[in-house]
Formats: sequence, structure tokens, C-alpha cells
Amino acid sequence: MSADPGSAVNRRPIRSCGATAALSVALLLSSCTSSGARGVAGSGGVGDPLFPALGNGGYQVRHYGLDLDYDIKKRHLDATAEITAEATADLRSFQLDLQGLRVTDVQVDGEDAEFSRKGHKVIVRPDESLRKGAEFRTRVDYEGTPQELKDPDKSTEGWVKTRDGAFVVGQPAGSMTWFPGNNHPRDKATYDFTLTVPKGYTAVANGELRSERTAKGRTTFRWHNGRPMASYLATATIGRFEVHTSRTPEGLPLYVAVDPAEAKASKGPLEKLPEIVKWESKLFGPYPFSSAGAIVDDTPKRIDWLALESQTKPVYAGAPDTATVVHEMAHQWFGDSVTPKTWADTWLNESFATYAEWLWEEREGGKTPQEQFDALYDDTKDPKRWAFPPGKPGKAKNVTGTPVYERGAMLLQELRNAVGDKAFFTILREWPAEYRYRNADAQDFIDFCQEHTDEDLEPLFKKWLYEKGKPERED
Repeated sequence: MSADPGSAVNRRPIRSCGATAALSVALLLSSCTSSGARGVAGSGGVGDPLFPALGNGGYQVRHYGLDLDYDIKKRHLDATAEITAEATADLRSFQLDLQGLRVTDVQVDGEDAEFSRKGHKVIVRPDESLRKGAEFRTRVDYEGTPQELKDPDKSTEGWVKTRDGAFVVGQPAGSMTWFPGNNHPRDKATYDFTLTVPKGYTAVANGELRSERTAKGRTTFRWHNGRPMASYLATATIGRFEVHTSRTPEGLPLYVAVDPAEAKASKGPLEKLPEIVKWESKLFGPYPFSSAGAIVDDTPKRIDWLALESQTKPVYAGAPDTATVVHEMAHQWFGDSVTPKTWADTWLNESFATYAEWLWEEREGGKTPQEQFDALYDDTKDPKRWAFPPGKPGKAKNVTGTPVYERGAMLLQELRNAVGDKAFFTILREWPAEYRYRNADAQDFIDFCQEHTDEDLEPLFKKWLYEKGKPERED
């Protein structure tokens, strides 16, 4: 993960602290002290095993209010973020993740606050220390040209420039390229977006469109996302889109925005969206959000991935096929509603979404999930699926590696074989219900599955989730 060099930008000087060169940036930021101040310095990280510098300690965000004004020709963003959070410790300072953009002002509870920059961290020191359990509001004014971000696996994310706007995606770290926050899946919050762009352009975000108003040649779109959402699932994608609004037969609002260059190829798969939502709702339980949809953009050729499950509206880098729509919509249950506690458990998202593809193919007369399993197990051309166990990805570049998808889905098929269809499909429905809008990890899932069977599942999960190499099949 690249790091913004970050210049100091502070209203009033902050006392610095010494550190040895061996200390990491996160430890340096969290260990700075100031004599006489009550409380602790909030840490610059939440202990994620793959991305230790993402997220921050000492508070939990409840709500983001993001006001973004984007000049498409100049690629310039003027923005304000209003962050409502609860202190989880007595704090004399806290940190926010923001890469590249210039902070011009910070206020906490309406009072000017000192701030400084270090890498992708904004360190904020309120005028008065914050008490544990207190709700506080932070306003950050910032501006600049949002930048793309290169992931450890060399893929591109963040605020990606397009010929007519921006393709905005955030997995795993890209949200910090366009708004400050607690950039880790474990801190989920509700969102309001106010997006202003030139007349004739559309700005699409998560949730429901509350209003659209044009004045003086610019259009402001107001979006509301009322269910908890991880920061990597937020989007504010901008372009000249063809917009289609409708409802499913069950009454769920749909908002679909498609770049005209991708409209023809997208038409068939997107027409299946109501059918896919209905089918997945039968498998996984009631759809967890109050709207659904899609954003299909015409992205630069350097974008080497297909889609991201942005909450309520997956974002597609080009026209998707039906299997990809099935995959991303399954994520609304697995990843968006139920979100991993750390990036090491991304397999909890991708295994279910991949297995949904297998079930859809069987529904359409293709291979059964067992046949999918057998074909992958017997294939000798792609050893990457055995490169690491999905429950122990080991390196940040592996967070979306092949084993997370394929071996994770194969684990689910082995689970199905072990517990039987009745218990397995009960798990598919009750797991997302039990952890609805919450975070979970591998042990939570293992314990949950064990409650639904008398079979000892420990050997199965040990073999398929944690052991290196290609697991041996049971006779």
C-alpha cells in the first residue's frame, strides 16, 4: 500500500515527540504524548493482520456527512466531512485516514482543533479532551485532486479518473483518497452524501436519492444510506450516465446508472437484477437494504478487475455478465450486511458470493456445485488456488487472491457434504440473519455452523481453511 508523504497542515503547532527509526508510523503516532493532557492518544491502526496502518483506535464512527463539490475539467474536489463518533476511551487526540488531499480546517464540537499530517494520517487534537462514551462531532474541510491508489497486488482503486468523471471504489483502502474517516471494515456507520457536479453529469452514491437540484449550471444530488456500511463499500461515482429507476415485483426500489458506451452489453444481465434479488432472497433471507441497483462505468484499460460490491449498488468497471451480477448482489448479504472483522477473513465474503454463482449456474441447467468442486480439484493448470489457505492469507497482496474465492467456495461445498442439504441451506439463511449489519470472523462462522450439526466440523475447517497446500479429499 502506498503512503501519502503528507505535509504538516495545522492551525496551531502541535508538540512533536521523539521516536527511534525502528518504530512504525502507526506506533509513532499512537505513542506521542503531551504533558498535562488528560486521556490517551488514539492509535493509528486497529491491529489488522494484513493492513496494520488502516483504521484508528479510540472511537467508533456513527455517521458520515460528506459534502463533495467536484470540478470535472480541473479534477478538483472541494469537500467537507462531518463525522459523528463515540469515544471508546478518554482521548486527548485521535486520528483519521486521508491520503493526498489538503486539509484546510478541523473543528471538534464546533471549536477549532489543532491538526497535523503524517503519511495518510490526520492527527487531531481537540481543544478539550474527549471523555469515554461521549459523542463528538468532527468537521474536516479539505480540497485537492483525488488520487488513485495502488494496492499491494498492483490493482488500482480509490478515485479513478475516467473520460467523463470518476470511478470511485474503495477495497481495501481507497476510500481514504476522497474522504477522511476510520478506514477499516470493523467501523461501520451510516452515510449522507451531498454531491455537486456540472449540469448534465450524474453523481451516484449508496442508498436512496433524496433530491436532485440544478442551479447556476451545477447539479446537487443528495443520497442517504441508512444502514451501517464499511468505508470500503462507499462510492461517489460520477459520469454522464443513462439512469433507469424502477421497482422489483416485490416493491424494492432499483436505481441503475450505465455509461452509454456500456449500455448495450449491460442490458441483458441488468434486466435480470429483479430476478436475481428475488432468487437470492429465498436462499439467503430477506434482502438487507432498502434499495438495490448498479453502476456500470466505462473505465480506463488499466483497470484490471471487474466489480466491487458497493453497498446497495455494485460498481462495475465495464458491462458485467450475469454471473458477475449474481456474485456482487450476493455480497449484499455476505460482506456488506455481514462484514469481516479484519481483512484476513475476506474469504467469508468471497466464498459465499462464488458459491452463489455455482448455485445460479445449476439453476440455469449448468454444472452442479459438486461438479464445480470436482473440476477445480482435478484441474492441474492453475496451482494458484492452492497457493495459501484462505483463512491465513499471510500477505496483504493475497487479500483477493484465488484461494479466497475458489478454495473458500470449495470449503462450503465440503461443509454441505458434511452437514447435509437441510442444515446447509439453513446456515445460508440464518448466518446473515444472526450477524445482520454486524461484523464477524472465521471463528464466529465455525461456531455457528457447529451449532447446526452433530458432526465434528473442526477437522473440515482445519483442512480447508487453515492448512497449506492442496487438501486431501475424503473417500
